[in-house]
Amino acid sequence: MRAMILAAGRGERMRPLTDAKPKVMLEVGGRPLIEWHVEKLARAGVRSVVINHAWLGQQIEQHLGDGKRFGVNILYSAEQHALESAGGIANALPLIGAQPFLVVNGDVFIDLELSTLLPHLDRLDAQERLAHLILVDNPEHNPQGDFVLTGNAVQPSGAPRMTFSGLGLYHPALFADVSRGEPARLAPLLRAAMARGMVTGIAGLAGASGAGSGCRSGRRSRSCGRTGLPDRHRRA
Repeated sequence: MRAMILAAGRGERMRPLTDAKPKVMLEVGGRPLIEWHVEKLARAGVRSVVINHAWLGQQIEQHLGDGKRFGVNILYSAEQHALESAGGIANALPLIGAQPFLVVNGDVFIDLELSTLLPHLDRLDAQERLAHLILVDNPEHNPQGDFVLTGNAVQPSGAPRMTFSGLGLYHPALFADVSRGEPARLAPLLRAAMARGMVTGIAGLAGASGAGSGCRSGRRSRSCGRTGLPDRHRRA
């Protein structure tokens, strides 16, 4: 299994902490947040991890290196300017390969055992399914939610709404129309796939108590500022 960690965000809402380091390098539980991601991916059986970066990205490379000490092989997709979620993923596809893969937002701490998601990767065939999302209860900073979960189908509208956790499984075909090196938002791609009935999901739980470096904590996810789709992603 291959995975990608999205780590190119500037972290505006965490300034001044992010003026001197990338947001994923802020500490949670005494360690950089991104370390938790890499270790959790390794425990789930991931052996190849792609990390994109833009703002102060060399700090990430210097800290994690080639990933051998974590039991994984880390490849880096450097962006001169952040390409947003879908743009960053599309730009990194040559490193990820042609098989379905897992993506973790670098600024969200996930308590879910990622190995439980492996069966869903095999179901992403680009014919009937393009994506599988983990949704959580709406946190205080995203009360309107992002999507609706009906059974295992994720839909763009309706009620009750839930928040996208930042953890998803994708088939590369979802990004077929995104030009490499160009910024692109993830939400429009997901909504288009939902309209065709090609996005499934599961529900997790999220809380709102604080934990380390100003991050939010919960039973399923802890977000350093961005559980859910940013406002710019919600616009179709």
